[in-house]
Amino acid sequence: MNIALQFAMPAELHALPGARDLPVVETVAGIPFFQAAPGVLACAGGVSKVNAAMTAQILCLHFGVDLILNAGVAGCLTDLPTGSLVVASEFVQHDVDTTAVGDPIGLVSTVNRVDFPTWQPEHCAALLAELRYPASIGRVATGDWFAVRGERAAWLRDTFSPLLVEMEGGAIAQVCLRNGVRFAAVKSVSDHLFSDNQAQEYFDFGEALERLGKIVLPLALKLKEEA
Repeated sequence: MNIALQFAMPAELHALPGARDLPVVETVAGIPFFQAAPGVLACAGGVSKVNAAMTAQILCLHFGVDLILNAGVAGCLTDLPTGSLVVASEFVQHDVDTTAVGDPIGLVSTVNRVDFPTWQPEHCAALLAELRYPASIGRVATGDWFAVRGERAAWLRDTFSPLLVEMEGGAIAQVCLRNGVRFAAVKSVSDHLFSDNQAQEYFDFGEALERLGKIVLPLALKLKEEA
């Protein structure tokens, strides 16, 4: 099995031990792809759904990976502590709105679905538990919006009931579904949308990055060993 670790920000990629010394396999469309381990690629494709989707499509078609593991930090809609790990059970895209023509909110018409399930989230969480890093499992909402406290955050919470909100995973899930490639995602809580200190939390999320960097490659290697 060939696995890809897809991050959004270089800071997330660089949380991997030794990431700055990883060899570049190839640069495609301006994105450098690194070899994190034999059979394991790693890249930081950029923030937002378009960047995430483009990177995932390159991984699927150009590199022919069998599974994409999306890893990154995310804002939390509950009181999970900073640095808590969450395995995504499914993604929704909260900024897709064709309700004017009678569609449900979040419906992606090309595949005619709102939710995008991930591959075996319970099993991924069990593997993390074996690594002594327990994780919650829950829905994640994706959209091209940096989530902050306010009316939209409350609407998102009440409409989709997600545990986390971020800007890439739903797009990667959609690309993987269309390509028949397995997709899993693990996130580390960086900030809390309804906290008065959200801005301070986000710009000081070293703990979340540290936890993420410790578990992503070991999880990928466990998945590869099983294959």
